[in-house]
Amino acid sequence: MDCLKKGWQAFKSSPIDTIAKWQDGRFLWLLMAFASIFLIVVAHSLFQNYIYMKPCEQCVYIRFAFLCMAIGGLVAAINPKNVVLKLIGYVFGFWGIIQGIMYSVKLNAIHHAAHSDDPFGVQGCSAVPHFPFGLPLDKWAPDWFNPTGDCGFDSPIVPDGTQLSSLQQWFVDFYADGWYLFPASHSVNMAQACLFAYIVCLVLLGVMFMSWIAKIIQSKKA
Repeated sequence: MDCLKKGWQAFKSSPIDTIAKWQDGRFLWLLMAFASIFLIVVAHSLFQNYIYMKPCEQCVYIRFAFLCMAIGGLVAAINPKNVVLKLIGYVFGFWGIIQGIMYSVKLNAIHHAAHSDDPFGVQGCSAVPHFPFGLPLDKWAPDWFNPTGDCGFDSPIVPDGTQLSSLQQWFVDFYADGWYLFPASHSVNMAQACLFAYIVCLVLLGVMFMSWIAKIIQSKKA
């Protein structure tokens, strides 16, 4: 408790200096990396393999964006005080976030069109992914990055003859109408939830970056 009180007092007295100090440590970078990896693992292990929700093209792109953020966090965490490693971390972090926002916006538009009377809005979903820089992630890790589902349709598709446990059946029934943060009201689909997560990451990483730049400017003026 004393550490938390001291940290809060330091933040109130000098928020820029405090945040600049935090981003010079490993915790925030590892937090970004582990949070990104956690979301990828949950999408793959829980929703794809356990509940049988097949990932679409935009879904695997969203995973790729989180992977970029994870790489950035891990690189910066090697030595956050090293300017080169930190810049690499920020570049991967911001690039992954921006890509993720664009993928999420596109998936949300497709989801909206797929559940409306606008057949033209479903364009932009392919069974053959094209990752940035020509990376063949669908060949290297097909179970993670090869799209097998249709964009906008993320209901569980249980293979014939599959015996589900009681917990699996509960999840399948829970998401029978598709993935929603609040399934009962069909509120906040997967694309919108991912978009929200990316925006939060953008704000937090932006605050970290701006505090670092502000600290550099202050030190040069001193």
